[in-house]
Amino acid sequence: MSCPVLNGAIGAEENGDEKNNVALHQELEGGKLYGEYLMLDKLLSCQEPLSAKDRVKAVHDEHLFIVTHQAYELWFKQILFELDSVRDIFSAQKVDEGHTLVLISRLNRVMLILKLLTEQFLILETMTPLDFMEFRDYLAPASGFQSLQFRLLENKLGLKQVNRVKYNQQHYKEVFHEEQHIRELEESTSTPSLLELVQNWLERTPGLEPDGFNFWGKYRNAVANWLEESFLDPAQKEQDPAAKELRKAEYKKQKETFDSIFDENIYNAYVARGERRLSHQAFKGAMMISLYRDEPRFHQPYQIITLLMDIDALLTKWRYNHVMLVQRMLGSKVGTGGSSGYQYLRSTVSDRYKVFLDLFNLSTFLIPRRCIPPLTRHMKRALSGSFTEDMISKINRMRLFAKERSAQMGANQEAAEEDSEESEEEKKVNDNDDDLDRVTF
Repeated sequence: MSCPVLNGAIGAEENGDEKNNVALHQELEGGKLYGEYLMLDKLLSCQEPLSAKDRVKAVHDEHLFIVTHQAYELWFKQILFELDSVRDIFSAQKVDEGHTLVLISRLNRVMLILKLLTEQFLILETMTPLDFMEFRDYLAPASGFQSLQFRLLENKLGLKQVNRVKYNQQHYKEVFHEEQHIRELEESTSTPSLLELVQNWLERTPGLEPDGFNFWGKYRNAVANWLEESFLDPAQKEQDPAAKELRKAEYKKQKETFDSIFDENIYNAYVARGERRLSHQAFKGAMMISLYRDEPRFHQPYQIITLLMDIDALLTKWRYNHVMLVQRMLGSKVGTGGSSGYQYLRSTVSDRYKVFLDLFNLSTFLIPRRCIPPLTRHMKRALSGSFTEDMISKINRMRLFAKERSAQMGANQEAAEEDSEESEEEKKVNDNDDDLDRVTF
């Protein structure tokens, strides 16, 4: 059956002759047939089992091994293509909210590709360990650790060198020797990663301004009230001495957990140790988006946060599936690249390899919906998307007028009384006017 997209039959009648369609297609200037467009001659000639060199016939399962890994590399290439486009959008000084749907679409595509790749191990598992042994010796010193594209993927996402497990006590770059590969690796670490760009984006979350809505101050007070209501008060009312001490200990533990985000020095100490990834300001932004995700302007940012976690989770699952495959095929044998095989790979399945670990940990600091600080009227409108650029410009002009008028009138009582008679519209501008300072990310 011919491909409905590439067969050149667009505009042909339903009962048209396929040969005529092909002929017409070939006559088009620059037109290519399916195989020519996809360069299948090159693509399908890349499978050359090494076991065929000194055998009458190549080991059957080596062909599967090659095709599967080539498919991985093709999908890695697509993921890098999508990630580069996502990073380009995030690299803007202010991310146009009209582009957030594009971000979601492309991040979702990356997520679905990774989901496919985690399942692809099932195909390799149709090969038995004994089948693999038939051609394994031909692979040395090749190793999956030498996959350039996978290292680029990790770097562009934001995996830091300090969080990597050393490979045979070596820096991961030491297995790459071609100048072009070394340049690509250096570029991937010298340009802003997706983690860094997302951090910058989160730091600009509207509502974080201390002199505006002041989300962090309101959230901190809400947490204090919740801890007192849920843990401290019950402890004080407890009659049983042992139970009272347990409740007090729980309150202390909960308070220390929240202090780790409220005390900036403690938070930065976690960052310095590599246990947290985002800046303090970016964490505040992520926390606000998580708590107010039902507000229209936070719908898509929350989806972006969720997709970043999905990508991280699927990469962890991919590593785990890889570990299980290696253990199934090799047991505790040394890897073909000289690594400790299973033990090395097992060490990569941990939180230290999660780039967006802080987003997963947001759940630690959620509070009940009834305790979430209510939005001010102006912040509610700002997050509903009801403010257009023209409205914001008009409000800013009115605010400037009100300030100039106040300065002219002086600080005496007569001026204060006169100022109190300002229009109702001007009063609305002055009330929480700083909430409108930033209504775009």
